[in-house]
Parts: sequence; C-alpha cells; structure tokens
Amino acid sequence: MTTATVSSKGQITIPAEVRQALHVDAGDRVEFVQVEPGRFELIAATQSIKSLKGMFGRPVRTVSIEEMNRAIEARGSAAR
Repeated sequence: MTTATVSSKGQITIPAEVRQALHVDAGDRVEFVQVEPGRFELIAATQSIKSLKGMFGRPVRTVSIEEMNRAIEARGSAAR
C-alpha cells in the first residue's frame, strides 16, 4: 500500500508509482470521488475533449451564427 502525507496547506504529493499507474503528470487533473462515507477513489481526469464528440447524436437542425447571436442577445436583454 502506498501512502502520502498531507501538508499544512492541505496538499499531498501523489507517489510516483501511483502517478505512473494513472498516467498523470505535472499539470494533469485528478478527481476524488466518494464511493462511500470515508472512502474516496482517485481518478485521472485526463480524458480528451475530443472523446465527447458524438455523445448527443446528430443535431435535429443546424443553427446559423446569426440565429445564435439573436438568441444570445434576446437572453441577455431578458436578464436585465
């Protein structure tokens, strides 16, 4: 079992063997997911944005830039 120490600032250093197993490096993000009270999983959040492509299927209709701008303008004026 690998351990880490929490610093006075609440920071930890992820041990090298854990970083290697998760394929994370400096600047990468990790998530702490609570699986039950008092127990968390550390998950590498290194998925590419490109992996989201196609998640919602094809659009029902295409929207022009002009339509987008009108919708943004209408929403913005309604918020005031």
